[in-house]
Amino acid sequence: MPAARAPALGLVALFVSTFLELVGYFMVTPWLLLQLKGAAVSSTLAGLFAATGWAAIFLVTPFSSWVTRALGRRQTLWLSAAVPALACCGFALTRELPVWFALEMLAGAASGLRWVLAEALVAEFSTARTRGRNVGLFETMVGATFVIGPALLVWVGADAPAAPWIAVGCMAAGLLASLLIPRVPPADDAHAAHVGLRGVWAALRAHPVIMLAGFVGGFFEAGITSVLPLYGLSLGLTAAAAALLVSASGLGSAVLMLPVGMLADRFADPAQGRRRLMRTLATVTLVATCAMPFVAQLGWLAWLLAFTWGGAAGSLYTLAMIDIGAREQGITLVNSTAVLVLSYTLGSTCASAASGWLLDHSPLLGFPLALAGVALAGCIALRRS
Repeated sequence: MPAARAPALGLVALFVSTFLELVGYFMVTPWLLLQLKGAAVSSTLAGLFAATGWAAIFLVTPFSSWVTRALGRRQTLWLSAAVPALACCGFALTRELPVWFALEMLAGAASGLRWVLAEALVAEFSTARTRGRNVGLFETMVGATFVIGPALLVWVGADAPAAPWIAVGCMAAGLLASLLIPRVPPADDAHAAHVGLRGVWAALRAHPVIMLAGFVGGFFEAGITSVLPLYGLSLGLTAAAAALLVSASGLGSAVLMLPVGMLADRFADPAQGRRRLMRTLATVTLVATCAMPFVAQLGWLAWLLAFTWGGAAGSLYTLAMIDIGAREQGITLVNSTAVLVLSYTLGSTCASAASGWLLDHSPLLGFPLALAGVALAGCIALRRS
């Protein structure tokens, strides 16, 4: 294959394979929880099962560079597509809960590899003039799978025997699309770069501010979004209206990430332009958070807050990925992407855990102050960098 065509084919194959795999994954995830509840499993145990996949992602992500160097980037992508498909077959063939936990752990670990390596390769396959557009489009596509997967399950029917097998079909199609990814030359730093925990530590030291931006992005986009229904109920909204706050946050991410990525491609000085844009987004997040005390009197403001948090925080993560993609390649880029994913996951975890407690004990003071403190820390760090 001509070298000029390889990046274009690689981008198309990465987009298609990741889309199909995630649609299947987010279709089978709610199906599993519904099956557990139908089998009279306690909510606590069902919650632990749901957390298993995220725990696997968190545990495997630091070692993404080690696996990538051992197998090669193309082969690692194949592995990350094959394991979830096989795990989904296991979900459909057995109802043994311990087996489900083990399969969910394997599927989550493979998804973590896909998350890190796909984002790194999208940045590496892109040119300097198209990186922002491609990364923004990729992040928008990933966000869409959170909606399409569950919607496909609703359309098929959660009780339909074919439901898990349709998810298997999506993942198998994703595996076939992964096979179209062209051969990726060995990374120039394959033997020089640190891998595993040493590589993660080196990346964290190289990009501490970017990783803080990832933490803020995860805190407001994923973490706060997960507790928005609780926040809505505390404001006196109906259960349906409170749940729709999540949609407002998702709409903000979907609407803003691609335009922000395209804007990042247009700066005369890309590095400084990206940093100014990140400062602006952090400031917007802080200003929106400071408006929380007025939500009780102006109910419509809750929808604007959710939209702003989702859009600004999601775009902040997108810009962080564009920034490290512009600076690094190969195994070093995989290390930095892994740390960014860890920062995002840690931010979402902290927000989910702390916000639930604060909404119970101090919804009018502690909750807004905690959110404002995180947003302010992001603003200060980005302005000093």
